[in-house]
Amino acid sequence: CEVHLYEQARTVGRKFLVAGEGGLNITNRVEGEEMLGQYAPKDRMRPILAAFGPAELRAWLAELGVPTFIGSSGRVFPEKGIKPAEVLKAIVDRLTAKGVQLHVQHTFVGFDAVARPLVERNGQQVVIEAENYLFGLGGASWAKTGSTGDWTAYFQALGVRTIPFAASNCGVELVMPEALRVHVGKPLKNIRITAGDRSVRGEATLTEHGLEGNAVYPVVPAIREALARGQEATLIIDLKPDLTEAELERRLAGAAWKERMATVKLDRVQVALLKAFTPMHRFIDGSTLISDVKQLRVPVRALRPIDEAISTVGGIPWDELNDDLSLKQYPRIFVAGEMVDWDAPTGGFLLQGCFSTGRLAASAIQHALTKGRSTT
Repeated sequence: CEVHLYEQARTVGRKFLVAGEGGLNITNRVEGEEMLGQYAPKDRMRPILAAFGPAELRAWLAELGVPTFIGSSGRVFPEKGIKPAEVLKAIVDRLTAKGVQLHVQHTFVGFDAVARPLVERNGQQVVIEAENYLFGLGGASWAKTGSTGDWTAYFQALGVRTIPFAASNCGVELVMPEALRVHVGKPLKNIRITAGDRSVRGEATLTEHGLEGNAVYPVVPAIREALARGQEATLIIDLKPDLTEAELERRLAGAAWKERMATVKLDRVQVALLKAFTPMHRFIDGSTLISDVKQLRVPVRALRPIDEAISTVGGIPWDELNDDLSLKQYPRIFVAGEMVDWDAPTGGFLLQGCFSTGRLAASAIQHALTKGRSTT
């Protein structure tokens, strides 16, 4: 195949590099139903991930000279010493070695009358003539990388329905009492957060606006749904997930009022959070301390804006797509990555989903061409 890749920036993979700023978590070791449970909609993502999952991605990276290792949390990273820029270079080198022609500083600006893509460079528009097209235009987070979501207007002009983008894997906003603000930037370690039917153990950090962190991001979908329905959105926080209520009761037996927090080993940040979201009379009374420690109810008033989100949901809905990620109305046009309305938490699942959707769409194009069906 003759393959041309059009990129609006001066170099390819800017968002890939941003994703690696804190360590390039490229996938996760979990497999099967445990892995699928991280994705929504699970049934639509199932065949996509089955065709190219974590094992296949790691094998492909190894072929490129990028060995990976599994961290203690199950997250998969390039071997120590391999920088994100080196991973990106290995990918780009493979493309150019296979004859892919890269065209940078070409911005997608819509379609012509027969649904051929238009790109613009130096003020001049060019029609891209090809048998098939694969779009990977991203969602709407990290706008500094060019991922603005502006492309939705061009697809809508074709008659393709899109869903407005919303923040995912983002912080949550709380009503922050002044006594809690002195702890901004400090972590809440080894906690469990529950919202809806999702419960996650991990860590969170107090921010100027509320909470963020790996224990928060996976429950954002439940919070987003509750807020969209106009319902109360609440985080249930277990400050001591390693201790049962019975064990806490045993430890508190006979403890003086002033010794309660030290007895159950709550640190200053945990105590501040507990006081902030427990009515004063209840906190002083202490009779419900155990249930408050295990099920602290923290109301959420909003999610942080898309500009701060790690990822987004929205874009092209599944009912506009064939199983091979081509548009039902324009089967020569394929889409992949965050353009499609799917969701997953951090931990390697986002990049895995992007690789997997791209692989499925490209395989479908290759299959159509080898079968001689250039119209699919």
